[in-house]
Amino acid sequence: MSEPPATPPTSDELPYGWVVVGACFVALAVIFGVSYSFAAFFEPLSREFGAQRAAVSWVFGLSGLLYFALGAFGGMLADRFGPQRVTSAGMLCIAAGLWGASRADSLLQVVLAQGVGVGIGIALVYTPAIGCVQPWFTRRRGLAAGIASSGIGAGTLVVPVLATMAIASWHWRDTLLAMALGTAVLGVAATALLRRAPVARPTGAAPVPGMTLREAMATPRFRWLYAMTLLGAVPMFVPFAHVSAAARDLGVPDAQAVGLVGLIGIGSLTGRFVIGAVADRFGRPRTLMLANAALGLSFAIWLMARGYGAMAVFALVMGVSYGGLVSLLPALCMDFFGARAVSSIIGTLYTGAAFGNLAGPVVAGWMFDHSGNYLPVAAGCLLLGLLSSACAWRATRREP
Repeated sequence: MSEPPATPPTSDELPYGWVVVGACFVALAVIFGVSYSFAAFFEPLSREFGAQRAAVSWVFGLSGLLYFALGAFGGMLADRFGPQRVTSAGMLCIAAGLWGASRADSLLQVVLAQGVGVGIGIALVYTPAIGCVQPWFTRRRGLAAGIASSGIGAGTLVVPVLATMAIASWHWRDTLLAMALGTAVLGVAATALLRRAPVARPTGAAPVPGMTLREAMATPRFRWLYAMTLLGAVPMFVPFAHVSAAARDLGVPDAQAVGLVGLIGIGSLTGRFVIGAVADRFGRPRTLMLANAALGLSFAIWLMARGYGAMAVFALVMGVSYGGLVSLLPALCMDFFGARAVSSIIGTLYTGAAFGNLAGPVVAGWMFDHSGNYLPVAAGCLLLGLLSSACAWRATRREP
Protein backbone atom coordinates (compact mmCIF):
# COMPACT_ATOMS: atom_id res chain seq x y z
CA MET A 1 0.00 0.00 0.00
CA SER A 2 1.42 3.41 -0.96
CA GLU A 3 1.86 6.25 1.51
CA PRO A 4 -0.95 8.84 1.65
CA PRO A 5 -0.22 12.16 -0.07
CA ALA A 6 2.32 14.37 1.64
CA THR A 7 0.12 17.50 1.74
CA PRO A 8 -3.64 17.77 2.13
CA PRO A 9 -5.37 19.52 -0.76
CA THR A 10 -8.21 21.24 1.11
CA SER A 11 -8.27 20.05 4.73
CA ASP A 12 -5.88 19.83 7.66
CA GLU A 13 -7.15 16.30 8.39
CA LEU A 14 -6.51 13.66 5.73
CA PRO A 15 -9.09 10.88 5.20
CA TYR A 16 -6.41 8.22 5.73
CA GLY A 17 -6.31 9.31 9.37
CA TRP A 18 -9.58 7.45 9.95
CA VAL A 19 -8.01 4.30 8.49
CA VAL A 20 -5.29 4.68 11.11
CA VAL A 21 -7.97 5.12 13.81
CA GLY A 22 -9.68 1.89 12.72
CA ALA A 23 -6.38 0.01 12.57
CA CYS A 24 -5.45 1.24 16.05
CA PHE A 25 -8.89 0.21 17.37
CA VAL A 26 -8.40 -3.35 16.07
CA ALA A 27 -4.79 -3.56 17.28
CA LEU A 28 -5.70 -2.46 20.81
CA ALA A 29 -8.71 -4.81 20.87
CA VAL A 30 -6.41 -7.71 19.98
CA ILE A 31 -3.63 -7.02 22.50
CA PHE A 32 -5.81 -6.14 25.48
CA GLY A 33 -8.30 -8.85 24.63
CA VAL A 34 -5.40 -11.30 24.87
CA SER A 35 -4.16 -9.71 28.10
CA TYR A 36 -7.48 -9.68 29.96
CA SER A 37 -8.54 -13.10 28.68
CA PHE A 38 -6.02 -14.46 31.18
CA ALA A 39 -8.90 -14.69 33.65
CA ALA A 40 -10.35 -17.50 31.53
CA PHE A 41 -7.11 -19.48 31.86
CA PHE A 42 -6.70 -18.97 35.60
CA GLU A 43 -8.43 -22.12 36.82
CA PRO A 44 -7.25 -24.42 33.98
CA LEU A 45 -3.63 -23.46 34.66
CA SER A 46 -4.09 -23.92 38.40
CA ARG A 47 -5.52 -27.42 37.87
CA GLU A 48 -3.03 -28.44 35.21
CA PHE A 49 0.06 -27.62 37.26
CA GLY A 50 -1.37 -27.93 40.79
CA ALA A 51 -0.41 -24.32 41.48
CA GLN A 52 -1.68 -21.81 44.01
CA ARG A 53 -3.52 -18.75 42.72
CA ALA A 54 -0.72 -16.43 43.74
CA ALA A 55 1.73 -18.38 41.58
CA VAL A 56 -0.61 -18.38 38.56
CA SER A 57 -1.12 -14.62 38.97
CA TRP A 58 2.52 -14.08 38.03
CA VAL A 59 1.59 -14.60 34.36
CA PHE A 60 -0.67 -11.54 34.37
CA GLY A 61 1.42 -9.51 36.80
CA LEU A 62 4.64 -9.94 34.84
CA SER A 63 3.05 -8.99 31.53
CA GLY A 64 1.50 -5.87 33.10
CA LEU A 65 4.81 -4.82 34.61
CA LEU A 66 6.61 -5.22 31.29
CA TYR A 67 4.17 -3.38 29.05
CA PHE A 68 3.96 -0.38 31.35
CA ALA A 69 7.68 -0.26 32.12
CA LEU A 70 8.76 -0.75 28.48
CA GLY A 71 6.13 1.51 26.89
CA ALA A 72 8.64 4.36 26.58
CA PHE A 73 11.09 2.02 24.81
CA GLY A 74 8.37 0.99 22.35
CA GLY A 75 7.58 4.65 21.70
CA MET A 76 11.24 5.47 21.02
CA LEU A 77 11.51 2.63 18.53
CA ALA A 78 8.36 3.81 16.76
CA ASP A 79 9.62 7.40 16.58
CA ARG A 80 12.82 6.12 14.96
CA PHE A 81 11.70 3.24 12.74
CA GLY A 82 8.01 4.00 12.22
CA PRO A 83 4.92 2.53 13.92
CA GLN A 84 4.23 -0.12 11.27
CA ARG A 85 7.43 -2.12 11.79
CA VAL A 86 7.45 -1.86 15.57
CA THR A 87 3.79 -2.74 16.14
CA SER A 88 3.90 -5.66 13.69
CA ALA A 89 6.93 -7.03 15.56
CA GLY A 90 4.97 -6.65 18.78
CA MET A 91 2.05 -8.68 17.42
CA LEU A 92 4.41 -11.48 16.39
CA CYS A 93 6.00 -11.36 19.85
CA ILE A 94 2.58 -11.85 21.47
CA ALA A 95 1.77 -14.71 19.10
CA ALA A 96 5.10 -16.38 19.90
CA GLY A 97 4.48 -16.03 23.64
CA LEU A 98 1.02 -17.61 23.38
CA TRP A 99 2.39 -20.44 21.24
CA GLY A 100 5.20 -21.07 23.73
CA ALA A 101 2.74 -21.15 26.64
CA SER A 102 0.59 -23.70 24.81
CA ARG A 103 3.63 -26.03 24.68
CA ALA A 104 4.70 -25.48 28.30
CA ASP A 105 5.42 -28.39 30.63
CA SER A 106 5.48 -26.28 33.81
CA LEU A 107 3.92 -23.13 35.18
CA LEU A 108 7.32 -21.43 35.10
CA GLN A 109 7.45 -21.98 31.36
CA VAL A 110 3.98 -20.44 31.01
CA VAL A 111 5.11 -17.42 33.04
CA LEU A 112 8.23 -16.95 30.94
CA ALA A 113 6.52 -17.54 27.60
CA GLN A 114 3.15 -15.82 28.05
CA GLY A 115 4.10 -13.28 30.70
CA VAL A 116 7.23 -12.08 28.93
CA GLY A 117 5.99 -12.52 25.34
CA VAL A 118 2.67 -10.76 25.88
CA GLY A 119 4.22 -8.06 28.07
CA ILE A 120 6.95 -7.10 25.60
CA GLY A 121 4.55 -7.43 22.68
CA ILE A 122 1.99 -5.04 24.18
CA ALA A 123 4.79 -2.58 24.96
CA LEU A 124 5.72 -2.60 21.26
CA VAL A 125 2.10 -2.15 20.11
CA TYR A 126 0.19 0.03 22.59
CA THR A 127 2.16 3.26 22.78
CA PRO A 128 3.28 3.32 19.10
CA ALA A 129 -0.29 2.60 17.92
CA ILE A 130 -2.02 5.23 20.03
CA GLY A 131 0.80 7.69 19.36
CA CYS A 132 0.42 7.15 15.61
CA VAL A 133 -3.15 8.47 15.67
CA GLN A 134 -2.52 11.92 17.18
CA PRO A 135 -0.56 13.66 14.36
CA TRP A 136 -3.27 12.84 11.79
CA PHE A 137 -5.77 15.16 13.51
CA THR A 138 -6.10 18.69 14.84
CA ARG A 139 -9.73 19.75 15.33
CA ARG A 140 -11.06 16.24 16.00
CA ARG A 141 -8.02 14.83 17.79
CA GLY A 142 -9.94 14.07 20.99
CA LEU A 143 -12.67 12.18 19.13
CA ALA A 144 -10.13 10.23 17.07
CA ALA A 145 -8.12 9.28 20.15
CA GLY A 146 -11.32 8.23 21.95
CA ILE A 147 -12.46 5.97 19.12
CA ALA A 148 -9.02 4.41 18.72
CA SER A 149 -8.54 3.74 22.44
CA SER A 150 -12.04 2.27 22.77
CA GLY A 151 -10.55 -0.82 21.15
CA ILE A 152 -9.21 -1.61 24.63
CA GLY A 153 -12.73 -1.83 26.03
CA ALA A 154 -14.06 -3.74 23.05
CA GLY A 155 -11.31 -6.35 23.28
CA THR A 156 -11.77 -6.63 27.04
CA LEU A 157 -15.48 -7.33 26.63
CA VAL A 158 -15.30 -9.76 23.68
CA VAL A 159 -12.08 -11.80 23.75
CA PRO A 160 -12.32 -13.18 27.33
CA VAL A 161 -15.85 -14.46 26.55
CA LEU A 162 -14.64 -16.15 23.37
CA ALA A 163 -11.68 -17.65 25.24
CA THR A 164 -13.98 -19.04 27.95
CA MET A 165 -16.22 -20.65 25.33
CA ALA A 166 -13.21 -22.09 23.49
CA ILE A 167 -11.73 -23.61 26.66
CA ALA A 168 -15.08 -25.24 27.43
CA SER A 169 -15.19 -26.84 23.96
CA TRP A 170 -11.50 -27.52 23.35
CA HIS A 171 -8.56 -27.38 25.78
CA TRP A 172 -6.67 -24.43 27.20
CA ARG A 173 -3.62 -25.34 25.07
CA ASP A 174 -5.69 -25.40 21.87
CA THR A 175 -7.29 -22.11 22.85
CA LEU A 176 -3.87 -20.48 23.28
CA LEU A 177 -2.86 -21.77 19.84
CA ALA A 178 -6.01 -20.30 18.31
CA MET A 179 -5.32 -16.97 20.01
CA ALA A 180 -1.73 -17.02 18.74
CA LEU A 181 -2.96 -17.57 15.18
CA GLY A 182 -5.61 -14.85 15.50
CA THR A 183 -3.04 -12.39 16.86
CA ALA A 184 -0.60 -13.14 14.04
CA VAL A 185 -3.25 -12.77 11.32
CA LEU A 186 -5.68 -10.11 12.55
CA GLY A 187 -3.14 -8.20 14.60
CA VAL A 188 -0.53 -7.89 11.87
CA ALA A 189 -3.23 -7.02 9.31
CA ALA A 190 -4.20 -4.07 11.52
CA THR A 191 -0.67 -2.88 12.31
CA ALA A 192 0.25 -2.97 8.61
CA LEU A 193 -2.09 0.02 8.18
CA LEU A 194 -0.45 2.16 10.86
CA ARG A 195 1.45 4.82 8.96
CA ARG A 196 3.00 8.09 10.00
CA ALA A 197 1.07 11.26 9.30
CA PRO A 198 2.77 13.70 6.90
CA VAL A 199 3.42 16.13 9.76
CA ALA A 200 5.30 13.39 11.63
CA ARG A 201 7.68 12.59 8.74
CA PRO A 202 10.99 14.39 8.44
CA THR A 203 11.45 16.21 5.14
CA GLY A 204 15.03 16.63 3.98
CA ALA A 205 17.21 18.20 6.67
CA ALA A 206 14.25 19.72 8.53
CA PRO A 207 13.28 17.85 11.71
CA VAL A 208 9.70 16.96 12.56
CA PRO A 209 8.08 19.87 14.45
CA GLY A 210 7.89 19.49 18.19
CA MET A 211 10.03 18.64 21.22
CA THR A 212 12.37 15.73 21.71
CA LEU A 213 11.72 13.46 24.68
CA ARG A 214 14.55 15.11 26.62
CA GLU A 215 13.22 18.59 25.90
CA ALA A 216 9.69 17.60 26.94
CA MET A 217 10.90 15.99 30.18
CA ALA A 218 12.68 19.23 31.09
CA THR A 219 9.40 21.19 31.10
CA PRO A 220 7.28 21.74 34.24
CA ARG A 221 4.23 20.68 32.20
CA PHE A 222 5.63 17.18 31.62
CA ARG A 223 6.54 16.77 35.29
CA TRP A 224 3.03 17.74 36.38
CA LEU A 225 1.52 15.35 33.83
CA TYR A 226 3.75 12.58 35.16
CA ALA A 227 2.67 13.33 38.74
CA MET A 228 -0.96 13.27 37.57
CA THR A 229 -0.45 9.85 35.95
CA LEU A 230 1.43 8.45 38.95
CA LEU A 231 -1.15 9.55 41.54
CA GLY A 232 -4.18 8.78 39.37
CA ALA A 233 -3.04 5.26 38.53
CA VAL A 234 -3.95 3.87 41.96
CA PRO A 235 -7.66 4.84 41.85
CA MET A 236 -7.72 3.66 38.23
CA PHE A 237 -6.57 0.10 38.95
CA VAL A 238 -7.77 -0.68 42.49
CA PRO A 239 -11.44 -1.18 41.46
CA PHE A 240 -10.54 -3.82 38.86
CA ALA A 241 -9.13 -5.99 41.64
CA HIS A 242 -11.34 -5.15 44.62
CA VAL A 243 -14.72 -3.73 43.64
CA SER A 244 -16.31 -7.19 43.35
CA ALA A 245 -15.06 -8.24 46.79
CA ALA A 246 -16.26 -4.95 48.28
CA ALA A 247 -19.73 -5.49 46.81
CA ARG A 248 -19.89 -9.03 48.22
CA ASP A 249 -19.11 -7.61 51.66
CA LEU A 250 -22.21 -5.41 51.25
CA GLY A 251 -24.35 -8.48 50.57
CA VAL A 252 -24.45 -8.18 46.78
CA PRO A 253 -24.93 -11.59 45.07
CA ASP A 254 -21.82 -13.01 43.44
CA ALA A 255 -22.99 -12.66 39.82
CA GLN A 256 -23.89 -8.99 40.28
CA ALA A 257 -20.66 -8.32 42.17
CA VAL A 258 -18.52 -9.75 39.37
CA GLY A 259 -20.61 -7.85 36.83
CA LEU A 260 -19.45 -4.55 38.32
CA VAL A 261 -16.15 -4.95 36.44
CA GLY A 262 -18.18 -5.25 33.25
CA LEU A 263 -19.99 -2.02 34.13
CA ILE A 264 -16.60 -0.32 34.47
CA GLY A 265 -15.81 -1.58 30.97
CA ILE A 266 -19.10 -0.27 29.59
CA GLY A 267 -18.51 3.09 31.24
CA SER A 268 -14.98 3.15 29.87
CA LEU A 269 -16.19 2.57 26.32
CA THR A 270 -18.74 5.36 26.71
CA GLY A 271 -16.17 7.71 28.18
CA ARG A 272 -13.71 7.23 25.34
CA PHE A 273 -16.31 8.20 22.74
CA VAL A 274 -18.24 10.89 24.61
CA ILE A 275 -15.48 12.66 26.53
CA GLY A 276 -13.20 12.73 23.48
CA ALA A 277 -15.90 14.46 21.42
CA VAL A 278 -16.79 16.84 24.28
CA ALA A 279 -13.12 17.74 24.72
CA ASP A 280 -12.81 18.81 21.08
CA ARG A 281 -15.65 21.27 21.63
CA PHE A 282 -14.96 22.62 25.11
CA GLY A 283 -11.19 22.22 25.28
CA ARG A 284 -9.05 19.18 26.00
CA PRO A 285 -7.15 20.68 29.01
CA ARG A 286 -10.37 21.67 30.79
CA THR A 287 -11.96 18.29 30.08
CA LEU A 288 -8.88 16.47 31.41
CA MET A 289 -9.22 18.29 34.74
CA LEU A 290 -12.94 17.48 34.96
CA ALA A 291 -12.35 13.81 34.13
CA ASN A 292 -9.66 13.59 36.82
CA ALA A 293 -11.96 15.19 39.36
CA ALA A 294 -14.79 12.82 38.41
CA LEU A 295 -12.50 9.82 38.88
CA GLY A 296 -11.54 10.90 42.38
CA LEU A 297 -15.04 11.93 43.45
CA SER A 298 -16.52 8.66 42.21
CA PHE A 299 -14.99 7.03 45.31
CA ALA A 300 -17.27 9.16 47.46
CA ILE A 301 -20.09 7.05 46.01
CA TRP A 302 -18.21 3.89 47.07
CA LEU A 303 -17.78 5.33 50.58
CA MET A 304 -21.53 5.90 50.91
CA ALA A 305 -22.63 2.70 49.16
CA ARG A 306 -24.87 0.30 51.06
CA GLY A 307 -25.89 -2.04 48.25
CA TYR A 308 -25.71 -2.91 44.56
CA GLY A 309 -27.35 0.25 43.21
CA ALA A 310 -24.75 2.64 44.57
CA MET A 311 -21.87 0.33 43.62
CA ALA A 312 -23.23 0.12 40.07
CA VAL A 313 -23.36 3.93 39.87
CA PHE A 314 -19.79 4.07 41.16
CA ALA A 315 -18.63 1.54 38.53
CA LEU A 316 -20.22 3.49 35.68
CA VAL A 317 -18.97 6.92 36.82
CA MET A 318 -15.48 5.57 37.49
CA GLY A 319 -15.44 3.79 34.12
CA VAL A 320 -16.54 6.89 32.16
CA SER A 321 -13.91 9.10 33.77
CA TYR A 322 -11.21 6.43 33.43
CA GLY A 323 -11.99 5.94 29.75
CA GLY A 324 -11.95 9.67 29.14
CA LEU A 325 -8.56 10.08 30.80
CA VAL A 326 -7.01 7.27 28.76
CA SER A 327 -8.24 8.82 25.52
CA LEU A 328 -7.33 12.43 26.39
CA LEU A 329 -3.73 12.03 27.56
CA PRO A 330 -2.27 11.04 24.15
CA ALA A 331 -4.15 13.88 22.43
CA LEU A 332 -2.84 16.40 24.94
CA CYS A 333 0.71 15.13 24.51
CA MET A 334 0.40 16.01 20.82
CA ASP A 335 -1.12 19.39 21.70
CA PHE A 336 1.60 20.30 24.19
CA PHE A 337 4.75 18.71 22.76
CA GLY A 338 4.19 18.21 19.03
CA ALA A 339 4.72 15.22 16.75
CA ARG A 340 8.49 14.84 16.89
CA ALA A 341 8.64 12.34 19.79
CA VAL A 342 4.99 11.95 20.69
CA SER A 343 5.11 8.14 21.05
CA SER A 344 8.17 8.32 23.30
CA ILE A 345 6.57 11.00 25.45
CA ILE A 346 3.32 9.06 25.83
CA GLY A 347 5.21 5.88 26.70
CA THR A 348 7.33 7.65 29.31
CA LEU A 349 4.22 9.10 30.97
CA TYR A 350 2.66 5.64 31.05
CA THR A 351 5.54 4.31 33.15
CA GLY A 352 3.88 6.17 36.00
CA ALA A 353 0.90 3.84 35.64
CA ALA A 354 3.12 0.85 36.44
CA PHE A 355 3.04 1.82 40.12
CA GLY A 356 -0.74 1.86 40.24
CA ASN A 357 -1.02 -1.40 38.32
CA LEU A 358 1.35 -3.25 40.65
CA ALA A 359 1.22 -1.56 44.04
CA GLY A 360 -2.33 -0.20 44.14
CA PRO A 361 -4.26 -3.49 44.40
CA VAL A 362 -1.64 -5.00 46.75
CA VAL A 363 -1.70 -2.05 49.15
CA ALA A 364 -5.52 -2.02 49.00
CA GLY A 365 -5.55 -5.69 50.03
CA TRP A 366 -3.15 -4.96 52.89
CA MET A 367 -5.36 -2.09 54.10
CA PHE A 368 -8.42 -4.35 54.04
CA ASP A 369 -6.61 -7.11 55.93
CA HIS A 370 -5.70 -4.67 58.71
CA SER A 371 -8.98 -2.75 58.90
CA GLY A 372 -11.54 -5.41 58.01
CA ASN A 373 -13.35 -3.18 55.49
CA TYR A 374 -12.80 -1.18 52.32
CA LEU A 375 -13.56 2.28 53.70
CA PRO A 376 -9.86 3.23 54.10
CA VAL A 377 -9.23 2.00 50.56
CA ALA A 378 -12.01 4.12 49.06
CA ALA A 379 -10.95 7.14 51.14
CA GLY A 380 -7.35 6.75 50.02
CA CYS A 381 -8.38 6.52 46.36
CA LEU A 382 -10.56 9.60 46.77
CA LEU A 383 -7.62 11.56 48.18
CA LEU A 384 -5.21 10.39 45.47
CA GLY A 385 -7.78 11.21 42.79
CA LEU A 386 -8.13 14.77 44.05
CA LEU A 387 -4.35 15.19 44.23
CA SER A 388 -4.14 13.91 40.66
CA SER A 389 -6.76 16.50 39.68
CA ALA A 390 -4.63 19.25 41.22
CA CYS A 391 -1.66 18.05 39.17
CA ALA A 392 -3.83 18.05 36.03
CA TRP A 393 -4.88 21.63 36.75
CA ARG A 394 -1.25 22.68 37.13
CA ALA A 395 -0.14 20.76 34.03
CA THR A 396 -2.77 22.29 31.77
CA ARG A 397 -2.43 25.91 32.87
CA ARG A 398 -1.68 28.27 30.02
CA GLU A 399 2.05 28.97 30.05
CA PRO A 400 3.45 32.44 29.27
